[in-house]
Amino acid sequence: MKETAEQFVRLIKIMDDLREKCPWDKKQTIETLRPLTIEETYELVDAISEKDWKGIQEELGDLLLHIVFYAKIGNECSEFSLKDIIEGVCEKLITRHPHIYGDIKVQNEEDVKQNWEKIKLKEGKKSVLAGVPKSLPSIIKAIRLQEKSKQVGFEWENTNQVWQKVEEELSELKEAIQSNQQLHIEEEMGDLLFSLINLSRFLKLDADHALELTNKKFMYRFMQMESIAASQNKFLHDMSLEEMDALWNQVKSKK
Repeated sequence: MKETAEQFVRLIKIMDDLREKCPWDKKQTIETLRPLTIEETYELVDAISEKDWKGIQEELGDLLLHIVFYAKIGNECSEFSLKDIIEGVCEKLITRHPHIYGDIKVQNEEDVKQNWEKIKLKEGKKSVLAGVPKSLPSIIKAIRLQEKSKQVGFEWENTNQVWQKVEEELSELKEAIQSNQQLHIEEEMGDLLFSLINLSRFLKLDADHALELTNKKFMYRFMQMESIAASQNKFLHDMSLEEMDALWNQVKSKK
C-alpha cells in the first residue's frame, strides 16, 4: 500500500511538472482532453477484448493520467481538487453499500443493484435511467437502459417471452418494409435490435462484445479473401459476387 501511495504521489508531481514546463501539456483544457480520453477508453476496451493483460495495464495507466490531468485543471479553475474527487467517490461507495457499512441485509447481487438505484433516487435522481450517459454507443446504452429498468421490476420473466418479443418485432419490421415508409422501417429496425440486445442479456451474453467478435471475424475473413485474390493477381472489385462468395466459403472452411 505504501509503495502504491508513493507512486501515486510521484504521478501527481510529474503532472505538476508537465503542466508547468511542457508547451503541449500547458495548453490542454477539459475540452481538448475529451476526445483523447474517449480514444484511451476504447484502447482499453480493445485490450480487454483481446485479454491483453499487458495492454490493459498500460491503458489503465493512460486513463489514470487523464484523471490526474482533469484534477489538475479543475484545481487551477478552483472547481475541484484531486482530494475532492477521491473523497467524493469514497463517500459515494460507503453510502451506496449499506449492506457493508450499515445494517441493510441483502441476499444476492440483484438486491445490491436494487438498493443502489433506490439510494440514487433518494439522492435526488429523478429517474432510474438518469445516470445513463447520452453519448454512450447505442448498443451499450441499450444494455444499460435494460439493466436499469430491471431494477424496478420492469423485466420479462423468462427467455421464452423475450424470444416471442423478438419474433413480434421481426414480423413488424417485415410489415414496415412492405409499407415502404423509411421512417417506419427505421423505427421497427430499432425495436428489433433492442429486443435482440434484450435476448442477449437473458442468454448471459454481452451483445456489444458478441458483435465485436463478429466484426473481427468478418475483417479477418474479408482480408483473407483479398490476400487470396492478390495471389491470383486479381482484385475483389474486378470479381463477380459469385467468385467472391466462393473465396468467402474457402476462407470460412479453413477456420
